[in-house]
Amino acid sequence: MTPEDRERRWEKARHLIHENGVSYNVYGDPRGMERPWSLSPVPVLIAAEEWSALAAGVAQRARLLDLLLADLYGEQRALAEGWLPPELVFAHPSFLRAVYRARVPDGRWLPLYGVDVVRGPDGRFRALADRTQVPSGAGYALENRIVVARALPELFRACNVERLALFFRTLQETLAGTARHNRDKARVVVLTPGPYSATFFEQAYLAQYLGYTLASGGDLAVRDERVYLKTLSGLQLVDVILRRVNDDYCDPLELRPDSVLGVPGLVQAVRQGNVALANPLGTGVLHTTAILPYLPQIARHLLGEELALPSAETFWCGDPAAMAVVRDRFDRLVFKPTFPEGFTLPVFVAGLAQGERDRFRACVEAAPRHWVAQEQIAVSTTPSLDEDTLAPRALVLRAYAVAVAKDGYMVMPGALSRVARDRDNPDVSMQVGAGSKDTWVMGAGPVSAFSLLPPPSFPVAISRGGGDLPSRAADNLFWLGRYAERAESIARLARVVAARLHDGPAEQMLAVDSEAMILFRALAAQTEAPLPHPADLATAESQLLLAVLDVERNGSLAAVAQRTLRVARMVRDRLSADTWRVIATLDHVLGVRAIEETRSRLGAITGLLDRTVQTLAAFSGLAMESMTRGQAWRFLDIGRRLERLASMALLLRNTLARRTEREAPTLEAILAVADSGITYRRRYLASLQTAPVLDLLLMDESNPRSAVFQLRALVEHVHALPPQLDAGIRSPQVRFAMAALAEVQAADVELLAATDMDGVRGDLERFVARVEAQIPAISDSLSSTYLNHAPVSRRS
Repeated sequence: MTPEDRERRWEKARHLIHENGVSYNVYGDPRGMERPWSLSPVPVLIAAEEWSALAAGVAQRARLLDLLLADLYGEQRALAEGWLPPELVFAHPSFLRAVYRARVPDGRWLPLYGVDVVRGPDGRFRALADRTQVPSGAGYALENRIVVARALPELFRACNVERLALFFRTLQETLAGTARHNRDKARVVVLTPGPYSATFFEQAYLAQYLGYTLASGGDLAVRDERVYLKTLSGLQLVDVILRRVNDDYCDPLELRPDSVLGVPGLVQAVRQGNVALANPLGTGVLHTTAILPYLPQIARHLLGEELALPSAETFWCGDPAAMAVVRDRFDRLVFKPTFPEGFTLPVFVAGLAQGERDRFRACVEAAPRHWVAQEQIAVSTTPSLDEDTLAPRALVLRAYAVAVAKDGYMVMPGALSRVARDRDNPDVSMQVGAGSKDTWVMGAGPVSAFSLLPPPSFPVAISRGGGDLPSRAADNLFWLGRYAERAESIARLARVVAARLHDGPAEQMLAVDSEAMILFRALAAQTEAPLPHPADLATAESQLLLAVLDVERNGSLAAVAQRTLRVARMVRDRLSADTWRVIATLDHVLGVRAIEETRSRLGAITGLLDRTVQTLAAFSGLAMESMTRGQAWRFLDIGRRLERLASMALLLRNTLARRTEREAPTLEAILAVADSGITYRRRYLASLQTAPVLDLLLMDESNPRSAVFQLRALVEHVHALPPQLDAGIRSPQVRFAMAALAEVQAADVELLAATDMDGVRGDLERFVARVEAQIPAISDSLSSTYLNHAPVSRRS
C-alpha cells in the first residue's frame, strides 16, 4: 500500500473507534478518564499449525486450574500433600471461606479462562500470568477484529483468518448450560462494577453482542435465596451471572462490607445452587503468579501430564530456597506483589537507579513472602506502525478458553494482543498507554463463515415484546433525555445571546433592559451560575464563554454535555449504532480541542453552538423516528419532555415577568430561542405582542415546543407505564401531570400578558411558578415508583 492508502484506511479505522466509543478508562489520564482505545492497524499473524500447538497448551492449563480450584475448595489434597504452600492459599484475600465446599454447576470451577503468553528468544511460548477470576479483554479482541477487518477487507479474506463468532456462541451455550432451571431460555446478566470500571466499554459491548442484560449490583436483588433482576414490571428471576466484579466485592453481607458493587445475599444464593456465576466466587485465589513454580508438579499429580505451555521462570520469595536464587539473580529479575490488589506495575530491577535498586532490595528482604520474582524474558516483537514506518514493539498475547463438554476447553482462534508504547519500554499494560492489535490465525484454506446472527430460514416466534427494562436502565435513559434536552436548551439560548451581542452598538446591547441582557440573565439562570452585569462587550463575551465552555461550572453547556455522554455510555447497549454515533459526535463538537480553539477565537462560539444544536437535534430526531415505542423510549422521552417544559418555564419567567420599554426585540429573541419565529410570523402579520407569543409558547397544542405539548405527551406517557400495586385508579405521577396540563389549558393569555402599574406581570409569575412546581413532583413520583431500584417483590 502507498502511505496515502494506509492513512486513508487507518483514518476510517480511527473513525470507527471514535464512533463506537471504544475506550479504556484510566484515572488521571490527560485525555480524560475514558481514553480512546489504542489499536494498531497491522495485525499479529500466526500460522494455524503454530496456533494449534499454543491452543492445546492453553486448554491444558485451563483443565489443570479447574481441577486445582475444585481441590482447594474441596478435599485440599494439594495443601495436605505439599504440592502447594498453604500460605499462598489461606493468606490470599480471594480465598473465600464462605464458599468452601459450595456447589458449582457441573463441578466446573473455571467456565472462562484467560492467560497472558509471550514468546521467548528460543521461539517457545511461555505463560506469564493466569486470569481465573474475571478474565477481561475478549470483547476488545472482538472489537479489534471488526475494526481491522473493515479497514483491510481484501487482506482479511485473502489470509483465511479464523473467525471468532463460534467461540462466543460456545460461551453462550456454556453459560446457558450452567443454569439450574430454564436452560433453553436462561436469563443471563453481565454484572458490571459500573461506568468507572477500566473495561466498562467491553462489558457493555459484550452484553450487547451476546444479547444479555448489563446489570450493576443495584439492579439485582436476592429474595428467598434467589437472585432477581429489578425491572419496571417487577422482579425477574436470574439464572446465570457473567460477573466482572472481583470476588470480595460481590456480596457486602458475607464478603467485603464496604462494597457498593455487589448484591447482598448473593453468596447464600450461590450456596443453595439457585444461581450460577461465571466465574464462580473464589476463583481469584489463583490470581497470583506465586503459584507458577508449583504448577508442573501439580499437573503431574492431577493430570498425569507435563505442562505443554510452561510458565516463565518464577520464584516465590517466601520459599527460602527460591529466595536464595533471587538474591543471586536480583538485578536481572522482574518483581510483582504476591497478592496484587488493584492495578500494580511490575518492578523491572534492571531499570532502577542504584539507590532505588538498593532500597527495593531492602524492601524485598524485609518481607520476602510479599513478593514474586520472574525472569525478564526478552519477549518477541511484532511490527507496529510508527508514524509512516514499521517498527518492532514487544508483544504479549492474552488467549481465552471456554469450557465445553465435560472436561474440555475451546480456545478462541485469536487473542487480545498488547504491544509496548515504544521500542525501549517492555511494559505492555493498557494502564500505561500500551497499544493493542488484532490477532489473525491464518488457515490453510477457506474458514467457517459462522455468525451469531441466525440464518434467514431460522424459525423465529413472532413477538412485539422487547424484554423487561431494568429500573436502573430506565433511570439512566430518563436522565439521558433530560441532559440532552438541557444541553440543547442552553445551546439555543447561548446562540441567540451571542448573536444579539453583536447586532448593534455596544452601549445599546449592554443596557439593562436590552434583549441581549435580558437573555443573558436567563442564560445565567439556565446554567445555574450568577453572571454579573458586564461593564463592556469584552466582559460580556468572556462571561458567555464561561457559561458555555467552563467544564468546572456545574451548569455550563460543556458540563451538561459531559453528563450526557457519561449517562449515554451507561446505556450504550440500548442505543442503536446511529444514535451512538450522534452521541459520539457531541464529544467531538464539545471536546477538549474544540473548546480550546473556541476560547482562543471568540468569533467561533456561534459556529460551535450551531454544531451543538444540530447534533442534539439529530439525537432527538433519531429518538423520535428510530426507537421502538417501548419503555426505553418512553423514559427517554419523559426526560426530554420534563426538561423542555422546565426550560420553557425558566425562559418565560426570566424574560417576560416584567415589561420593558423595547419589548418587541425581546419577544423576537424568545421566539428564536424556542424555534418558533416562522410560525409566529406566518400567523400574525402584525407587530410582535406578548399575548400571542405566550399563546404560541404555552397553549398551542400544535407547537412541539409549547408547554401544553410537553404536558400532553407526559400525560400519555405516565398513563402507559406499567401499573404498580396499591397505586389506586390514578398514580401520583398521572395526577401531577394532569393537574399541570389543566393549569395550562385553563390559562387566560390576556391576563398573563397584562402588567400592573409597575410593569410587573404578576399573573404570569404565579402561573409559571405553579407549573414549575409540578415538574419536580412528577419527576420525584416517577423516581419513587419506578426508578428507586428497589421495587416490591413481584416475581415471574
